[in-house]
Amino acid sequence: MDDTQSVATLFDSTTSKIQQLQQAFAELERHSAISLNFKWKELEEHFHGLEKSLKTRFDQLEDQEKEYVTEVTEAQQMLEKQEAAVVAKELASLERLQEKRDAALSVLFEKHGNSSLEPVVKVVNNSMTDPILKENSGVGAAKSSMEDVCPAEKGSVCIEPPTELMKLCEEMNAQGLHKFISDNHKNVISIREEIPVALKRAANPFSLVLDSLKGFYAGEILSSDGKKDVSLLGLRRTCLMLMESLEQLLADGVPDSLFDNQRLTSDIKEKAKVIAKEWKPKLDQLDIEATCGNSLEAHAFLQLLATFDIDSQFDQDEICKLIPAVTRRRQTVNLCRSLGLSHKMPGLIEVLLNSGRQIEAVNLAYAFKLIEQFPPVPLLKAYLKEAKKVSQVKAGSMSPGAQNEMNERELSALKAVIKCIEEHKLEDLYPVDPLQKRILLLEKAKADKRRAAEAAKPQTKRPRANGSIYPRINIMPDKSFHRSPFERYPYAYDRQYVYAAETHHPTPMGSVPYTIPRTHSTFYGNVHQVQYQTAYLY
Repeated sequence: MDDTQSVATLFDSTTSKIQQLQQAFAELERHSAISLNFKWKELEEHFHGLEKSLKTRFDQLEDQEKEYVTEVTEAQQMLEKQEAAVVAKELASLERLQEKRDAALSVLFEKHGNSSLEPVVKVVNNSMTDPILKENSGVGAAKSSMEDVCPAEKGSVCIEPPTELMKLCEEMNAQGLHKFISDNHKNVISIREEIPVALKRAANPFSLVLDSLKGFYAGEILSSDGKKDVSLLGLRRTCLMLMESLEQLLADGVPDSLFDNQRLTSDIKEKAKVIAKEWKPKLDQLDIEATCGNSLEAHAFLQLLATFDIDSQFDQDEICKLIPAVTRRRQTVNLCRSLGLSHKMPGLIEVLLNSGRQIEAVNLAYAFKLIEQFPPVPLLKAYLKEAKKVSQVKAGSMSPGAQNEMNERELSALKAVIKCIEEHKLEDLYPVDPLQKRILLLEKAKADKRRAAEAAKPQTKRPRANGSIYPRINIMPDKSFHRSPFERYPYAYDRQYVYAAETHHPTPMGSVPYTIPRTHSTFYGNVHQVQYQTAYLY
């Protein structure tokens, strides 16, 4: 509107401007020695023509603006009407849905007449949520309160049956729970999502998870021949997953909806304390360096303390000594916070730095906001310097296999540092271009050595088709010795074929820090995804 008024004001002042211009033109004619080829009348007609055309265009634009405002107003009114109609339909649909659910609940009440249930409806933001059933009579009511009711098509009502996992939790069948997870290990992702809901169906989820821990130390993961006991390893992973799921159930605010007989009691804490005291001596002999920060057993022990709230029964310094054994596992940060070890992090990071584990130290420094005390860039540079110093030992002092292992260590260290820089957005402080060039150089040297080794392999002679290694001698004279290649070999398959040398990628000798297969899980949940070796599959 301000622009329109300013344009109208300019139009009003046009006449005075033309009069001023006429006076200036007359003054110019009086002082000019040469007569002008045009008269003021022509100029005046020209300016009046411009004024008229501009004013016509301005009026057209004003009319278009009024039409646009009218259309916008009408569109807004139409949208408001449609929105009101949609809201009315939603409210009507919610009312019909509530009637159907009430009818379904009445069917359930008649079916389970031995338990008295009272539907309670929560209304949030003028919209209806699912009915929550209140328990009045023990375990039977706790089971019935989780019946899933869904409206079906054509006005009918269907009752969604509980899944096998829910049934096992309702039956408090810890052994069956282990077997079900083991048999369906390929669907472990969906099972992990369903377990917290299924545990709520149990008469006491804490007691169920505690019963599932039996047999955790039924044997050793590695047998005498060095082979892994896959079944025992799967059992331990399942135990850990159940404890994590139970802690997730508590962290999501579900404890307020648990019934009195489903809560964590002092008796269950005592039973968990007994199990923890049985596990602790086995961890005292744990080689922290050999675990490479990925110990399943240490993680399970710490998770037991956090889930059943018994960490106060153990010395905090002893608990803190186990943290370096799990620093590469995705739940480490949450475990440290649950166990009240946040104030111990500076000392723990110092331990990691003294052990040459700067990558884990940087990740923990970011997780606990200690980067001012432990600047990440100097730590990463020190880590690379150490890795490069080890790999630059004189070639004559070690075997070719050891040289390859040292190069693999430096290559893995470079990739781990680049990943850490990208995860924490340190490119401005620590450019990755020189590191990537170094990686290309090492990989090229690695490929050259592999090709040289393949070329040095002796070529074995292939036996002839007749079973003899001696050539056949043709005693008949060759009438046409000088023949073209196509005459000597009438068919393409009669010619000799030179097979290319097979390429084999040598595997590194021994364990290499910070190297992993591509299918690796994240470091700290969704925060630090890293490329380390890990045994955590669940």
